[in-house]
Amino acid sequence: MTTTIVRVILAPRERQVVEGLADGSTLSTVARNLKIRQGTASGYLKFAKRKLHGVSENAAALAVGYTTGAITRPDLLAPETLDLPREQRDLVPLIARGMTIAQMATELKQSPGTHPVKPAGAASVTMLRRNIGELTANLQARNRAHLITRAWQYQILTADQVTAWLR
Repeated sequence: MTTTIVRVILAPRERQVVEGLADGSTLSTVARNLKIRQGTASGYLKFAKRKLHGVSENAAALAVGYTTGAITRPDLLAPETLDLPREQRDLVPLIARGMTIAQMATELKQSPGTHPVKPAGAASVTMLRRNIGELTANLQARNRAHLITRAWQYQILTADQVTAWLR
């Protein structure tokens, strides 16, 4: 069952700032490209995040922006050309929600410490960091925000997944 999220309308500059982050650019680069001060770009981003269901992380802003139609969705790529281990695929929705490593560990029922609580199968924070690093490299992403764009392109992250955590 597909649930539709209400479309979010961003002001033109808010949209430009959020879209500027999609390719992995830093906020200072986005500001420079838009010929505005970094503080001004930061203000637009803050307003945009409020409108995008109150998210706090850039990755989450992109995920919600793509889902709600607030920003232009990137062109899709053939998902079959990408072979990701399940451990990496499982991290994408958590990154899209803007979770920290500790929050991901908790969500995945893993120890937030460096040693697993469960004797078998539980990955540590170190393993999570390694998996995120490998996921970033496999998707050829520059940072977490860019990772969300690449995951969207490869259809690893879908509007249905984002909608599920927005409810």
